[in-house]
Amino acid sequence: MTRLRIKVVPSSSKDVIAEWLDDTLKVRVRAPAEKGRANAAVVKLLKRTLALPKGGVRILSGKTSGWKVVEIPDLSESEVAERLSEIPPG
Repeated sequence: MTRLRIKVVPSSSKDVIAEWLDDTLKVRVRAPAEKGRANAAVVKLLKRTLALPKGGVRILSGKTSGWKVVEIPDLSESEVAERLSEIPPG
């Protein structure tokens, strides 16, 4: 199981994992930060990027904030790092 800190930028031009900011992953999503749309977009993007099944990512904290902690129960920290290794540092 891995917990990952992320910074979400809603209402962006595209859904993309942008960069690492030290130990925090910056994620941009097209969805606005209203009614949970940005959160749903973040979960979908992370599941797609990390090749995870439904339920493979869940938001633990920060549901109403741009700073979030997500849990990835089926991958170790090293597996997450490997799958995100193409993401450039900030």
